[in-house]
Amino acid sequence: MFAIPGKPPVTLTPAAIAQIARLMEREHAAGFRIGVKKGGCAGMEYTMEVAAEAGPMDIVVEDGPARVLIAPMAQMFLLGTEIDYETGLLESGFRFRNPNVTESCGCGESVKFGDATGG
Repeated sequence: MFAIPGKPPVTLTPAAIAQIARLMEREHAAGFRIGVKKGGCAGMEYTMEVAAEAGPMDIVVEDGPARVLIAPMAQMFLLGTEIDYETGLLESGFRFRNPNVTESCGCGESVKFGDATGG
């Protein structure tokens, strides 16, 4: 597992905490799983889903009523990331402020990470 002792691998803004808690309550979920997968024009995409339970290798980050489960493959890519939830006139959604990202596509849906993926 990838983590710095005594420090959560990701942090959540108050808006993200509120939205994750709403999703968990609505879906009767044990947590909100975040991962990464290959795809998009920059090479990698974030994945998000409500989860019935934590996986055995998930890192669990709890902040108030929000519980984030970080999938094993994503752990090294998400260290130091701040997760926010922004509401706008045209779109609303989660935003990842990730210091490990070296590039992102114009639409913001996919990212490229540094040396960890060979980039």
